[in-house]
Amino acid sequence: MAEVKKTAPGGGGGARGGGGGWTRFVTARPRLTLLVALVLTALAVLAGGGVADRMGSGGWEDPAAESTYATEALERRFPGSQPNLLLLVNAGPEGVDAPAAAAEARKLAERLDAEPGVDGVGSYWSTGSPALRSEDGRQAVIAARIAGEEKDAAAVLDRIAPEYRGAHGPVEVSLGGGLAVRHEMQVIIQEDLLRAELIALPLTLVLLVMVFGSAVAALLPLGVGIVAILGTNAVLRGITEFTDVSVFAQNLTTALGLGLAIDYALFVVRRYREELAAGADTYTAVRTTLRTAGRTVLFSALTVAVSLAAMLVFPQYFLRSFAYAGIAVVLLAATAALTLLPAALVLLGDRVNALDLRRLLRRRAGRESGPDGGGNGGSGGEGAGWARAASLVMRRAPVFAVLTTAGLVLLGLPFLGVEFGTADDRQLPVTASSRVVQDQLREGFPGDPGGGITVLAEGEATPAQYASYRERIAALDGVARAEGPVTAAGGHAYFTVVPEGEAVGAEAQRTVGELRAAPAPFDTSVTGQAAVLVDSKDALAERLPWAAGIVVLVTLLLVFLLTGSVLIPVQAVVLNALSLTAMFGAVVWVFQDGHLAGLLGFTATGDIETTLPVLMFCVAFGLSMDYGVFLLSRIKEEYDATGDHEHSVRFGLRHTGGLITAAAVILAVVMVAIGTSRVTNTKMLGLGVALAVLMDAMVVRSLLVPSVMKLTGRLTWWAPGPLRRFHDRFGISETDPYNHAPTPGVIEVSEELRETASSRSTG
Repeated sequence: MAEVKKTAPGGGGGARGGGGGWTRFVTARPRLTLLVALVLTALAVLAGGGVADRMGSGGWEDPAAESTYATEALERRFPGSQPNLLLLVNAGPEGVDAPAAAAEARKLAERLDAEPGVDGVGSYWSTGSPALRSEDGRQAVIAARIAGEEKDAAAVLDRIAPEYRGAHGPVEVSLGGGLAVRHEMQVIIQEDLLRAELIALPLTLVLLVMVFGSAVAALLPLGVGIVAILGTNAVLRGITEFTDVSVFAQNLTTALGLGLAIDYALFVVRRYREELAAGADTYTAVRTTLRTAGRTVLFSALTVAVSLAAMLVFPQYFLRSFAYAGIAVVLLAATAALTLLPAALVLLGDRVNALDLRRLLRRRAGRESGPDGGGNGGSGGEGAGWARAASLVMRRAPVFAVLTTAGLVLLGLPFLGVEFGTADDRQLPVTASSRVVQDQLREGFPGDPGGGITVLAEGEATPAQYASYRERIAALDGVARAEGPVTAAGGHAYFTVVPEGEAVGAEAQRTVGELRAAPAPFDTSVTGQAAVLVDSKDALAERLPWAAGIVVLVTLLLVFLLTGSVLIPVQAVVLNALSLTAMFGAVVWVFQDGHLAGLLGFTATGDIETTLPVLMFCVAFGLSMDYGVFLLSRIKEEYDATGDHEHSVRFGLRHTGGLITAAAVILAVVMVAIGTSRVTNTKMLGLGVALAVLMDAMVVRSLLVPSVMKLTGRLTWWAPGPLRRFHDRFGISETDPYNHAPTPGVIEVSEELRETASSRSTG
């Protein structure tokens, strides 16, 4: 077992001119590189300003679905059939039928009907519909639709809301409805994101100082993260000019911008400091770092980007938005880590270790350590604990492999009981004004004034045919009542169907299917919340195999290019999937079933929003691959140098175990900060991914990977001849090509061997 000494051809002094083109590009004029980056970042701040105001808070619908077609047709023909604004009028003990209250309510409805951008105003006082009056008679509803694109409708709501909310003579008015809920959700998300950033940034800096010791080194990853976040906001601002982007994507921008930038910067800075500690000069250390850790960072960024890009196959812009944000932030983080960071390291040189805040503690401990804060020599040295842990795991490989796998599968079992639903006002905190209105409508009214199922009828029909169809659908199981038709010229009409139970529950979804199958003398299209949910689930189910196939196939290819092995890519996919089981199990146990709801401050609805598991899978799988690439690259590098399988696994864990754990903890802190959001979906995303990241770093990479690689032995590295030749030609390795193989005169005995020899001689 030998460790290759990193020496440059022609000596350290020639390193500056003898590096590759990329190294020369980023190090030739480091000050100019940083100045250009500063200018571009300033421009990104200007370009990305106000991006949140241009984002939407919906995006769960399939644009090509039947429900989407029906909604758009109804909005054109019958604006009142699809109300998105509800005025809840509270008349108090006198009741909504009292003359003074009724007169004031009619005035409000007339004023609302005259507002520019508002269509289809109807009310209890104009229709007498029992669905618009509370069961105790104290409250009733004025319903309307604000037409136009989501951003335009929100602007209208901002304009008119202050004029209607509050006291009006004998009545008190509150605003609700789908538009009010989404708008308030958008505002809360922006506030929560700012708070999350204020929490995450100082905590991240403290953790980085603990990892590096040096305050200078700790600031470098944070700077890369800020550049990535600001750049991604500018990219998203540009994308909003062409398509819809969800405001939820900003949370992913912050989380991945900080998390991945810190991961990449940790990896680069750590390797640079290792090279300095081994005696390399600044330019040699930067060159070697870029040729080794730099390749791994680029490779890792590709794997994460592919996982996130899989969301582009789905039609819902909610998911596609996360792909836009994720791909942009990953590529920007990698670009900053491979350009700005090397330039900064060239300028800093040995001063990257300046302001070592742990020196006092090391002196008190009576030992001298290397720049990495753990030393490269002495008894134990950097990562010795990880090496010993790897040895223990490999000695008991079958036990650790079986018990760890069984434990992860057990944690994932609650997901077998998952129920899928749609996001509604209960995503908001109970004190949110639109949530208060929706709760009152849900609990005090004999139906959903803004919901239900709507059937659009197109084609000429007689009154008798309409009546016959209404009777047919009213007789269906699960239908509380059917109303209509409301007709218009051109052979258009619609019926309103009120399902029994929850508006989007299993019974309502079954009713959607029966309505679509019911025979009619005209063309019918079904929409409403339950229909949108059914169509969304169908779209996800149809495209999910494609997304999973893209992630798996590209992951297999990329890991093969990294390792040259047939077995390791399969192991990577399987072990990554196992690392997600705890996350999915916790999502159901906590957020669907409501355990810890009081502690975490959310309302359990008995289901999970349909798109969330897909999003969480793509994000968490990509992050798991990120850590997997870091570990496998160091194992492969050492295996190429020594040919010793078990030693290489130990070496890989020794040199990356602490790094991966530190990176995972930092990313988990960022995700938990995102998880403090008052919006349930954001809370679920943040806390769920934080759990997945910690399980991957502390369980899968520490226990499952070494035990499985021990069991597979040297077979781990096997590949058939054609694939081996393909990898030799196109593969990517972290090994420095100028020091690809150990040669006499440049081999140093590894720390592990020195420790063994020392203990034997002492004995």
